[in-house]
Amino acid sequence: MLRTLASAVSLALLLPVGAVGAETPKAAPARKPDLADRVAGTYRGDIISDARGSSKNGVTITVTRTGPNKVEIKSSHARIPTVTIPLEKAMDAILAASGPYVFLLDTVRSPDRLDLTIDDASWSGTRVATPATK
Repeated sequence: MLRTLASAVSLALLLPVGAVGAETPKAAPARKPDLADRVAGTYRGDIISDARGSSKNGVTITVTRTGPNKVEIKSSHARIPTVTIPLEKAMDAILAASGPYVFLLDTVRSPDRLDLTIDDASWSGTRVATPATK
């Protein structure tokens, strides 16, 4: 009986120590910025060529990171639909990795200029804002 009592007391004393000593979950490590982070932002420019209509000035494009090296393109003009584009780097340019769209940003010669061709409409413009960092 004395052994049982001593074991119970020992366990009772160890429980709070074990609870305090348990590791709290650590915050996820900050991820390394990728191509999508590099191009994300708001761009303003013009539809310079359109197989289905005339050109249009003052069109805003919003580029949002949706995943690793993947962006969503939204336009203020209905002629350019919302699309998701995977990205890759080729020499000094960031390009569409696949799909029917043209996405071109030259990181050296004109790092704030974006050229797009989506649904037979070509748009060209420059960055006016970058997304806020968290």
